[in-house]
Amino acid sequence: MAKAAHRQAPYWLAFFCFIESSFFPIPPHPLLGLMCLAEPKKALRFATIATVASVLGGLLGYAIGFFLYETLGEWMLGVLGLTESFPVAACYIREQGAAAVFLAAGTPIPFKLMTITAGLIEMDLLTFLGAAIAGRALIFMVVGILFQVFGAPIKRVIDEYLGTVTTIFVVLVVAGFIAITQFGGSEESGSDNRCDSVTSMEEL
Repeated sequence: MAKAAHRQAPYWLAFFCFIESSFFPIPPHPLLGLMCLAEPKKALRFATIATVASVLGGLLGYAIGFFLYETLGEWMLGVLGLTESFPVAACYIREQGAAAVFLAAGTPIPFKLMTITAGLIEMDLLTFLGAAIAGRALIFMVVGILFQVFGAPIKRVIDEYLGTVTTIFVVLVVAGFIAITQFGGSEESGSDNRCDSVTSMEEL
C-alpha cells in the first residue's frame, strides 16, 4: 500500500499499461486497483492515466503489426504463446471490426493480440482507435469510479481484514480462470463459428 501511494506510482502505472497493450504479458489492473485503494480520492486520475497509456500502447502494438510483423510481431506472439490464436483473432477482426477490438480491450482477452493483429491486417486506424479507447476506458474508468465513490469504506475493511480479503481474492481469481478455461473448452467443442476453426492466415 505504501508503494502504491508513492509519488512515482502513476509513472509506473502508465509504463505498465503502455507495454501491456503491445507486448508485456502481465495486466496492469492489480496495480491500478492497489493505487486506487491507497488513494481513493485520486482514483479517477489513476484510471485516466491507465486508459491513455494503454491506448497509446495499443497504437504501438498496431504499428508493430503494420510495419514489423515479420521481423518482430511474429516472434513476440510466439514468446507470449499467442501464435495459434493469431489467425482466429484476424478472422474476428475482419468479420466484426470494432466490436472485436472493443471486446478484447474490455475483457481478459489479451489486448496485445488484437492490437498487433489489427495492424497486420490493416484495420482502419480511426476505427481501431475508437474501439480501443471505448474498451480500455470501460475497464479502467469503472474501477476508478467505484473507488472514487466507495474507496474509503473499502479501504477500511481491507485494512482491518487484509488476510481474509487476500485469501478470498486469490480463490476467486483461481476459480475464475478455471471457469473461463472450462467454458472456453466447451465453446470450442460445440461451436459452429467459422473463426473458431481457422488455423492459418491462408484460410481467411
